[in-house]
Formats: sequence, C-alpha cells, structure tokens
Amino acid sequence: MRKLLESGTSYLDVDLLLYTHIHPDHISDLVPLLFACRYADQPRLKDLTCVGGQGFKHYFGQIEKLYGRWIDASSYRLTVEEAPDRPLPFKDFQMLTKRVAHMEESVAYRMEFQDGKSLVISGDTEYCQNIVDLARESDLLVLECSFPNGKKVEGHLTPALAGRIASESRSKRLLLTHFYPVCDQFDILTQCRETFAGEVILAEDLMRTVV
Repeated sequence: MRKLLESGTSYLDVDLLLYTHIHPDHISDLVPLLFACRYADQPRLKDLTCVGGQGFKHYFGQIEKLYGRWIDASSYRLTVEEAPDRPLPFKDFQMLTKRVAHMEESVAYRMEFQDGKSLVISGDTEYCQNIVDLARESDLLVLECSFPNGKKVEGHLTPALAGRIASESRSKRLLLTHFYPVCDQFDILTQCRETFAGEVILAEDLMRTVV
C-alpha cells in the first residue's frame, strides 16, 4: 500500500486485484487494503473485484471469519471470483488465465487490450507449457526469476528458463521480477540473454514501462 501511494495511486482508486496464488509474499496486503477501505473519514465508494485461482473463494471466506466486520465492504461492492476457463471481460481489456506449476491454485494472467496489445504475468511458476501458451506473441511478458542459473529451486524460474519461455512463446519483450537476494550476486541479464535474444528488463520498485 505504501508503494501504491509512492507511485501516485491511492488504494481507493484500484478496482481490480489479481492474485496468482496465496503464498504470504503475494497476498499479505489484501487484509490491510480491505481494512483501509473502511476508513471513517474517507470510506471506499468504488467497486472492487478480487480474482484468484482455484480455492480463492474458500481462502477469502477464512479471512472473513477471522476479521469479520473489520474488512466488510459496507460502503462499496466487493466481488470475489476464481479465475474462469473462459475470457473475462473488463472495461478496456479481456483477461485470460491458465494454471501454472507452482501451487495447486496457481494461475497466470493475460490481459488483451482494445488496442491489440497484450500483457502476461506469470506469478510464481516452474517452466510449463501453459505459461508458454498463455504468453504466445505477447507484447510484454512479466516472469518471476527467483534464482540464478545453477541455483534453481523447485517451483521457480531461473534466467535461462525465463528466457526459454519468452523465446518459445515469441514474446516481444521480457520483464524479470521476484528476485531473491542471491540474484544480487549474479549477472541475471546476461544469463537470460543466453536463451532469449529480445529485449530483457530487470524490474525495480516503482518502475514504469509501456506495454
């Protein structure tokens, strides 16, 4: 939430939250955000949609039991959905999802905009055919890259594997993110370029890029 404010975006302005899976480092801000939306002097009025993978509604039901009225959407409409197998339309884009190889409920997202551009976000994943298929011909592919080549951990990508996905999907640009501290000791960019000849970007906090 602090990073949202630093980027010039209020949590009150966000109208769509997409969750790839429910590991704490990916979902821990949900409760504070919903709690903040009840702020008495400036309650949220804008509708909010939260989408997650299989089991997301059950997870949300558990935090509702735990926090009760403190996260209740009393001044706005809150919609909680599990990612469907069909395209899901929104204001100026449609969203497609596929399950990926990390946790049972893990999903990746593809946004196809009205101007023809496409953005794909993997969340945490192993190399798998679903992420290659979802990323096909994407304008910007955002992949996790948790560990350097030679130090792979199950359920996560290395630069070489991320580059392989980008190459096989024929994505135009690749943005790597979700770096564990060990990545600081290695040349992640060079490792990725071993398998992908296109443009590679290393994500940083508050970075802005054009799709």
